[in-house]
Amino acid sequence: MVRPHHFTVNTETAADNRFQIRDDDASDLSPLAYEEITRAAALLREQGIMVHLFESEGSDTPDSVFPNNWFSTHAGGYIAIYPMKALSRRRERRSDIIDMLKSRYRVQEVIDYSGLEPDGLFLEGTGSMALDHIHRVAYAVRSERTDPIPLERFCTQFSFEPMVFSAKDCTGFDIYHTNVLMCVATDFAMIGLDMITDSGRRREIVNRFERAGRRVIGLTNAQIERFAGNAIELLGENGRILALSKTAFLALTTQQIDMIGESARLLPLEIPTVERAGGSVRCMIAGVHLTRREAACAAPPAVRASCGA
Repeated sequence: MVRPHHFTVNTETAADNRFQIRDDDASDLSPLAYEEITRAAALLREQGIMVHLFESEGSDTPDSVFPNNWFSTHAGGYIAIYPMKALSRRRERRSDIIDMLKSRYRVQEVIDYSGLEPDGLFLEGTGSMALDHIHRVAYAVRSERTDPIPLERFCTQFSFEPMVFSAKDCTGFDIYHTNVLMCVATDFAMIGLDMITDSGRRREIVNRFERAGRRVIGLTNAQIERFAGNAIELLGENGRILALSKTAFLALTTQQIDMIGESARLLPLEIPTVERAGGSVRCMIAGVHLTRREAACAAPPAVRASCGA
């Protein structure tokens, strides 16, 4: 996780991110966002989840609180670095974070796709892809931030099957990232089904999850707009946890909460300021799927999605 010191709503990414909240209020949102990330990290740590908390650098990376877009980690000792559409987001990439992972965990190789940026080919990490680590499927919404060429390269390198589909909001606007409408957990998947434009593809996705033994929890467009799809399953000391924002939690029905609760305990995090930037809890957390070095074995479990970690 990255704690911001110069937090703003990124005007450069507003063209295709309708989840952002922009107004004429010139007040500094940085202290509020800083406190929200601090509290969220503390709550995760209380559940026995190790949080590597970094401080943002400089004043020209307004989306630094969303590190999951520029890198991901994978079992077997691999790290992927991604090509980003916005110039300001490319500045979020940090060697000190990669160096920390190398020192604390067993890293075999870093695969860097950022060289595709000059060709206009983008793939924004686990924002662009909702990864099923168990059955090796990469679900991806078509958008300007998710190009089929780097997606195919990633899937070939990391042994995932690409499952690409189109999705639009109720106004017909393209969804910018897959992880705002889909959360893949161990025993269930939360999906904004009504946003998937192709009915055949929608049935195929539902069937794929159900055949794998996962319960499909359909989310309404209104729930997606409140970030109910932007959640992440983590493994704590006492079992699986679904981390999501308080905004998302309040948007769920009692039946949905009960269904999730059969597999994972819900942990709502209050981050209304961060959500103004167009992302929520899933975007805030870059999971660690790497094996710890022996010197680090005494530490609590690392932050990770429990699927295939």
